[in-house]
Amino acid sequence: MTQPTLTDHIAYACLTQPCRDGLSDQACIRWVNPDLSVADLTYAHFEGQSNRLAHVLKNLGVQPADVVSVFLPRSPLLLSAFFAALKNLALSCVLFSTLGEEALLDRLGSSQARVIITKHSLLPKLLAIRPQLPALQHILLVDGPADLPPAVLALDPLLSAAPNTFDYPHQVDPETPAFLQYTSGSTGKPKGALHVHGALKDMCSSFTDIMLPTPRDLFWCTADPAWITGLVYGIIAPLAARIPQLQFSGGYRAAHWMQLIADHRVTIWYTAPTALRMLMQEPPETFTQPDLSSLQRIYSVGEPLNPEIFAWGQKTFHRDIYDTWFQSETGSMMITNHPGMPVKPGSMGLPRHGVEVHICDEELQPVPTGRQGHLCLKKGWGSMFRTYYQRPEAYREKFSRDLYITGDLARRDEDGYVWYVSRADDVINTGGHLVGPFEVESALLELPEVADVAVIGAADPLLHQKIVAFLVLPQGLAWSRQLELKCRLHVANHVSTTAIPAEFRQVDRIPKNQSGKILRRVLKALYEGQDPGDLSTME
Repeated sequence: MTQPTLTDHIAYACLTQPCRDGLSDQACIRWVNPDLSVADLTYAHFEGQSNRLAHVLKNLGVQPADVVSVFLPRSPLLLSAFFAALKNLALSCVLFSTLGEEALLDRLGSSQARVIITKHSLLPKLLAIRPQLPALQHILLVDGPADLPPAVLALDPLLSAAPNTFDYPHQVDPETPAFLQYTSGSTGKPKGALHVHGALKDMCSSFTDIMLPTPRDLFWCTADPAWITGLVYGIIAPLAARIPQLQFSGGYRAAHWMQLIADHRVTIWYTAPTALRMLMQEPPETFTQPDLSSLQRIYSVGEPLNPEIFAWGQKTFHRDIYDTWFQSETGSMMITNHPGMPVKPGSMGLPRHGVEVHICDEELQPVPTGRQGHLCLKKGWGSMFRTYYQRPEAYREKFSRDLYITGDLARRDEDGYVWYVSRADDVINTGGHLVGPFEVESALLELPEVADVAVIGAADPLLHQKIVAFLVLPQGLAWSRQLELKCRLHVANHVSTTAIPAEFRQVDRIPKNQSGKILRRVLKALYEGQDPGDLSTME
């Protein structure tokens, strides 16, 4: 009888195996706190802490396939909690600590979480929705005081009583469920993409093939672990590949970020165009005073990398910025730019080895080179999500025959490079012409008078939809008729006359979620005078 093929359990590859290989005392993560104090944390630290927490979960009755939600700010304990759930063969689900009650209820309700690990300051949100979560049995507080409500437990005493070893299967069936990754919710209700332990191979190979790390590098992914980028490339892949990494639990401050790169000699940096766009507004001394010479490679993810950001990166860091594309559903990078290939600014790059890309029309038939269509992937890659948790019908809608329909529009040029157009439901039909918001935004961002921009389509009785541009101007600059004419002319010359916004609105900031995606639904609701709904998913 043929023996079933097994794969490494994610926690084994990331923590237990390095310890068994003699790396227990090797620092795997340099943890930088908001005050910039530093702690070098070893494989043994996370192995022992996750083992003790795994015992706590087991003693609370957590069973394989139960959902354990981690509702914490970025911290070493968050990482240990993620692995502790996996060691029980439970489904781990990391949530943004900024989520509000409505957003929490969406995710905790659909996942039917049995245990939530959180902190005292976040407890009121959970208690407010607790009656609507019948599956929830225990809330564990990492900083719990002595006097707690029923079914709320202080974690520290339980950890202190637990042993630092834990028996779990180091090899599992590749289809064994591992974690839930909730979609951003930028285009509708968030859905829990289910990923399996067999995804580990794709996660690691994409990391090593695209980012080319070595044990001498220091890798920094700025993404929160509640986002697929922060979980896969900020936790799983670097640990399994045994690449030293930096984690920063503070917020965005340009001076701090550059100081981190300089002081700790970061060599590989993975961040988002939103962050780079904010850095573009900083004075030149922000980048000339610190010694940033250690920085060898810069990668971006989360939203399209505008050509002007690429040009700014070359001028500022003397490095190319390599754009990468993937989704919560794909589990790892699918289309990328990387060293060794010419970069076409504004392009998503080329499909990663083993990834088959198709650009299709409405009937999912191939379109000619250069024509925009639906971006689809041939299903079957290792890190592909296996379902939307408790939403099988939504999962089936994402596939047709052997194609995964990403929901993005794109085009492919004669060299095979893929160019993002927009989300399929964001494209604007104005006067019979289809306009992607991204190309208008990219054109406007080329103007020094525009610090940030977002474009939406709004109902119009004559055009069906009109283009509305929301602009953030540099500090001290006022909107004027002259600037409006400059914006209109620039879009006409660099996109088309049909892409000229019919209306411009100056705003203080562009609403985006934690992954940097523009929340167009919020802008549209505000424009129409409607309630934008829950805003806790905003960055």
